[in-house]
Amino acid sequence: MKRLGLILIFLTLASLGLKAQDTLILKQDAPVETVDVKIRQHSPKKATLLALIPGAGQAYNRKYWKMPIVYAGFGVTTYFAITNGNDYQLYRAAYDFKTGINTNVSQKAKEEAEKYTEDNLITLRDYYRRNMELSWIITAAWYIIQIIDANVDAHFFYYDIGDDLTLHIEPQWNTVNNIHYGYGNNIGLSLKLNF
Repeated sequence: MKRLGLILIFLTLASLGLKAQDTLILKQDAPVETVDVKIRQHSPKKATLLALIPGAGQAYNRKYWKMPIVYAGFGVTTYFAITNGNDYQLYRAAYDFKTGINTNVSQKAKEEAEKYTEDNLITLRDYYRRNMELSWIITAAWYIIQIIDANVDAHFFYYDIGDDLTLHIEPQWNTVNNIHYGYGNNIGLSLKLNF
């Protein structure tokens, strides 16, 4: 099953880089005809569908620098989920051994059962179970976030940020003539945004 997943990821990433090239050879005496060429648009729908494979949507959007971030997020959250899951299994087995529910447990679970009371084992078991479940929820949220990121990047693929985008910050000094308070001065900043 792992091989099939790796093959699918490889084929998807490999197909993103393929480009077709058509050549047209004209005879010198042949009349030149106009041909309507359809330009392939960058599709947010395709980016979203490709993002179902983690990192493929970012590759489709040509944001290759985001791919390691996507995989690092999955690696970190999965690591914590598995580690907390293993600790949960250990303290659950230790509690079962301590209460006599199951005597066929590992040596490490027996050692933990000797170190802690039943209440402490319940607390540790629940703590690691909560952290394991939270880690899996964060992993699922990370999966959804990377899909949303690919979709938003695809929508902004052709968005051009011009060079004329500027922000001017200037100090400002105003003299105020107020009926109630008389004359006074206001000091502040003036922000001007040109785009």
